[in-house]
Amino acid sequence: MKAKVLMVQGTASSVGKSVVVAALCRIFKQDGLRVAPFKAQNMALNSFVTPDGGEIGRAQAVQAEAACIAPSVDMNPILLKPETDGRSQIVVLGRPRASLAAKDYYARQAELWSIVKESFARLSAKFDLIIIEGAGSPAEVNLKASEIVNMRVARHASAPVVLVGDVDKGGVFAALVGTLELLDAEERDLVKGFIINKFRGDLSLLRPGLDFLENRTNKRVIGVIPYYRDAQVAQEDSVYLETRPTEHTIGATIDIAVLWLPHISNFDDFDPLDQEDGVRVRYVRDVDQLGSPDLIIIPGTKSTMADLFYLRSNGLAECIVDFARRGKPVIGICGGYQMLGKEMSDPEQVESEVERMVGLGLLPIGTRFEATKVTRQVRGRVLCNRGLFDGCAGVPVVGYEIHMGDSGASETEHVFEIVDADGSIQLDGAVSRDGTVFGTYLHGIFDNAEFRRTLLSQLARRKGQCLEFERPLASREQQYDRLADTVRGSLDVGFLRAICGL
Repeated sequence: MKAKVLMVQGTASSVGKSVVVAALCRIFKQDGLRVAPFKAQNMALNSFVTPDGGEIGRAQAVQAEAACIAPSVDMNPILLKPETDGRSQIVVLGRPRASLAAKDYYARQAELWSIVKESFARLSAKFDLIIIEGAGSPAEVNLKASEIVNMRVARHASAPVVLVGDVDKGGVFAALVGTLELLDAEERDLVKGFIINKFRGDLSLLRPGLDFLENRTNKRVIGVIPYYRDAQVAQEDSVYLETRPTEHTIGATIDIAVLWLPHISNFDDFDPLDQEDGVRVRYVRDVDQLGSPDLIIIPGTKSTMADLFYLRSNGLAECIVDFARRGKPVIGICGGYQMLGKEMSDPEQVESEVERMVGLGLLPIGTRFEATKVTRQVRGRVLCNRGLFDGCAGVPVVGYEIHMGDSGASETEHVFEIVDADGSIQLDGAVSRDGTVFGTYLHGIFDNAEFRRTLLSQLARRKGQCLEFERPLASREQQYDRLADTVRGSLDVGFLRAICGL
């Protein structure tokens, strides 16, 4: 039986489409349906690894988790990972296919559209309902002829469309009406209503605008979703870092500075740290913002060499080295781990045109970039038992890897022992002699509660303080339920069921 469909599009990027889709996945799962997310083409540096080692957008993995199903490459068949302003790595069905300039990518649309249709057909045969997410805005008139993610998908799937606008940014009524006006008549007919997202304040003050919107467009306002703070759901777009709430961090015991990088990836790695009481996570762009943190983290990046050059050009690289040489803790994740080593080489120009670059020299490793991309889920345990890892030896961890480099040296003391899917045991990461600087290829390590809290306790002890972990963090299942409760209470779910034919 072919699945029913519902499509969520938006007036722009970062209006909350991905989170709305996650909420709807959980709502319809709660209502007893087999539901799956689908996004034909995603442009994101936050990605995830499926159980079989394919790479997809992080948002689709979150949405699948909300639907209580395993993520698959068919949920996001085309993933674009920007490398420069005009060039991206193209990941097709979970595997890197090429690195292309925008005009070369669009020249391949016929081939990619066939792949999109095949993935959608496979999902449609397995589930009761497919919730499709668009990208950016369907009203990008310069891209309409070649797009494969918005109205082209809606027409192919005969999907009713709901249009999401972000009232918190301002201009939401102009954005919704303007988007509708720029659509073709057939496309406007597919739009069945609007969702106003991220509302703060007295809903009665919004009522005149809602009435205007319905009278002007003859489309239904399906609901107004409040600005939600209770549900912590992984974000995909780095625009979120500029507006993320920080009220809960006032007076925090531990101050963590995560370096903002031009090509930052998988920044949701640090959400569990930010959710702990007494911990403040800041994203730092320059030396003036750095201050005197208790820990510096260099995050993952799609372009390690370019982002290390950025850190050197704005003075942060020198600050990191000085910070570490004063015995202060520094952690590098994935690309940040590569930066911490002695050097990086790229003889095949896999990542850039630079064949060699000197690293920060804080770990005794070298990195060689290779064309083969490592994408896998792993589990293992902590090996080290000193410095930041005092009391951590043997602590179990689970995570995932996404990288195109190999790092190591004969004198390296490793951080983790990991078990691959085939049962083979491998070693990961490196740690300095005093145990205060370490790097790893593992994403998601801070999701491991015992590891995370042992590390945070060490940071507190280093400054003569104590962290009290009085409450467990809400599980992701609880977070999805909270999100679903908020969205269900804000939308006319019966109307959504009706337009889907449920």
